[in-house]
Amino acid sequence: MTDLQSKLREHREILETEEAAKTTLVLPFLRALGYDIFDPSEVKAEFTCDVGTKKGEKVDYALCVGGEVTILVECKPVTSELSIKHASQLFRYFAATSARVALLTNGVIYKFFTDSERANMMDEKPFFTFNLEIFRKSDIKHLSTFQRADFDLDRIVSQAGTLKLHSQVSAELRKEFSEPSEEFVRLFASRLHDGRLTEPVRQRFQAVIVQAISSLIREGINERLENAMSHGQDVTEPNQGGPLPDAIETTQVEIDGFNIVRAICSKFVAPDRVIMRDAKSYCAVLLDDNNRKPIARLHFNSSTARYLGVFTGKNEEERRVVTTPVDIYQHADAIAARVQELQEVKS
Repeated sequence: MTDLQSKLREHREILETEEAAKTTLVLPFLRALGYDIFDPSEVKAEFTCDVGTKKGEKVDYALCVGGEVTILVECKPVTSELSIKHASQLFRYFAATSARVALLTNGVIYKFFTDSERANMMDEKPFFTFNLEIFRKSDIKHLSTFQRADFDLDRIVSQAGTLKLHSQVSAELRKEFSEPSEEFVRLFASRLHDGRLTEPVRQRFQAVIVQAISSLIREGINERLENAMSHGQDVTEPNQGGPLPDAIETTQVEIDGFNIVRAICSKFVAPDRVIMRDAKSYCAVLLDDNNRKPIARLHFNSSTARYLGVFTGKNEEERRVVTTPVDIYQHADAIAARVQELQEVKS
C-alpha cells in the first residue's frame, strides 16, 4: 500500500478523471487485495444487472470469489467528494445480486458498505473507511479481511456492525482528545473543581486535558516498548492477512527537524509544550499538542524535495524549501513569530 500511496502523491494533480483514478489507483488497490484484475471472471468490469425498470445500468466492477459476485465497486474521480448520493447504483445492484459488500471509492478514500441494519438493503453509512493518504496499522489489519485469499463473507458481515460502531466511537474520541467539547470539559471539571466553571477555568481545564491525554498515550506506548524489549519480543504488531506494510514511520530527519524547531521555540515557551505529531504525509509540530495550534509542518517524506511549512493568522501554511534540517534555522524568525502569535490567541 505504501507504493500505491507514493503513486498517489506523485500523480495526484493529473488524476482528475474517473478513468485515471481507476487505472492508477483502484485497479492496483484491488490487485493488492489479491484479485486478478486481468481475469474477467474474477474482476468483471462494467458489470450490468437490470434492476426493475432500470435497464442497462452498470457498476464499475464486480468482484467474484468462487464464481459468486461478492463485492460491487463504484468509482468516482479523485477530486470527487464521496457521499451517499454517489452510491445510487450500488443501492440498486446490492439488492439484485448476491453481493453483500459494496465499495464506493475515488481512488483515495475507500468506503465499504454492507446490510448490517436491514437484510438485502445497503446501509447508508459505511462500516469501514480506508484512506490511502493516511492510514494506521489497525486500518491495514481491517483491510486484510477483504483479501481474496482470506475472504470470509459471513465473518465480514457479522463483524460489520461492531466495526462501524468502533469507527464511530474512535472518531468521536479523537475529536474529544484533540479538541475537548464543552460537555467533556465540564465532566472533568465537575469532579476536580469545587467552584464555578468560569471561562478562564474552562480554558485551563481544556488545555490540561489535551496535554494529559497525550501524555498518557505516550506513556502507554513507551511502557509497551520497554516491556517488549525487556522480554525480547517483537514490538511491531503482526500483520494478519498478507504483507501489507505499516503506513507511518517517523524518520531520523523528521526527529532532527523537530528538535531544531523545538530549540527555536524554547526561547519563548517551555520545551515540553512543543509536541511532534507524525502523520503519513507530513510531521506536525504543535503547541500544547493541540492541532488548532500548529507551529510548523515538516514535509520531509521525499529525499529530493523537502519543505518546511510555517504558519500565520488562521493557520495559513506557507511552504518553504529546505535541503537539510539545519536549514530550518534560516526560518527561525517565522517560527518565533508564530509561537508568540499562538501565545496571544486564546484556545
